[in-house]
Amino acid sequence: MDSAENSSDKRVDDSEFLEMTQQDPAQAKILKQSLEHLASGLGGPALKEMAQEVLSGRMGLREAANVSAYAEEAVERSAPLAEKWASMSDSEREALAVDGERRLEEERRQLDEERRVASEDRSSAKGRHDGRGWSLY
Repeated sequence: MDSAENSSDKRVDDSEFLEMTQQDPAQAKILKQSLEHLASGLGGPALKEMAQEVLSGRMGLREAANVSAYAEEAVERSAPLAEKWASMSDSEREALAVDGERRLEEERRQLDEERRVASEDRSSAKGRHDGRGWSLY
């Protein structure tokens, strides 16, 4: 089902992902990127449909997790990852955790930079004649 491709370009509000990540914008961004990858078909047809439904705002992520077809596909697709994780040494797992923290920190820096630039753009857009304090005298 490619219903997300046939519908309008409506996208889910980012608050859906902030709620799922304890209000962490960097984690929310990574979660959304993961769903976008799934929506491209990376995880098979059922997860593609699920991701499209969530990204379009027609279904919440928690609601999607309760759909048996989506949950079964997610479990099936994640089984090899779970097996690989189980076969890793503690040091390999720790290295992956460090990489994950590094990625989160990089996302946080990028989001902070985007906010800073946006704030500067808003500040510089206020020209001499921005309408505040106007007077004929």
